[in-house]
Amino acid sequence: MKSFHSQSTEEFFKAILSLETIEECRDFFEDICTVKELQDISQRLEVARMLRGGSSYQTVSKETGASTATISRVNRCLVYGSGGYKNILEKLDQAQE
Repeated sequence: MKSFHSQSTEEFFKAILSLETIEECRDFFEDICTVKELQDISQRLEVARMLRGGSSYQTVSKETGASTATISRVNRCLVYGSGGYKNILEKLDQAQE
């Protein structure tokens, strides 16, 4: 199994960081991901936002349509992960201020 931190994943991350506008980002992700993949990623971010806000699994599931398995996985990442969700949610909060 390939390591998550491979040269190709590093190049992928660099490609994302080079995007400068929402339109560029949308175009790139529409080309590289399926509609379902984009929906799943977006759903996970919303699940993280709701969990961070104190919503119950039941509420999150009802409002997002996410399975309890997905909600549990996102919650594990929020609690024990590398801080990626926390970081991006803080940045999004700051951008809305």
